[in-house]
Amino acid sequence: MAFTTGGSGAMADINVTPLVDVMLVLLIIFMVTAPIASYPVDISLPQRSTNPPEVKSDPPPPIRLRIDASGTVFWNDSPAPLAELQTRMTSEVQRDPTNQPTLEIDANGDAAYGTLAKVLTAAKNAKMEKIGFVEN
Repeated sequence: MAFTTGGSGAMADINVTPLVDVMLVLLIIFMVTAPIASYPVDISLPQRSTNPPEVKSDPPPPIRLRIDASGTVFWNDSPAPLAELQTRMTSEVQRDPTNQPTLEIDANGDAAYGTLAKVLTAAKNAKMEKIGFVEN
């Protein structure tokens, strides 16, 4: 549409209001119909209890697990292959399942996330209950 402005010629501006209305309607449609990406993660949270937990008089020494930037895993300062971790963790748990050692994981900031994921998977499969992260 061309409008005249007091006799000085036609105004050639585009009316963008209908375009904005259509774009907002499309945006709302895509937001509502797009599937929400959700990935369920199984975790077991502590439950409320009226009985206080038993205090272990002599807890076992913690297991220090360090992952360096190259992805090498160290079990108490000695190198350990990833394939062997679950076996070691299972043997530690089987010594005394009610009084497990704490697994202290120290991952370098430049380490690959996949290595940490494999360590955590091995700990879960070995049924380790006490896992902590150490920051240096």
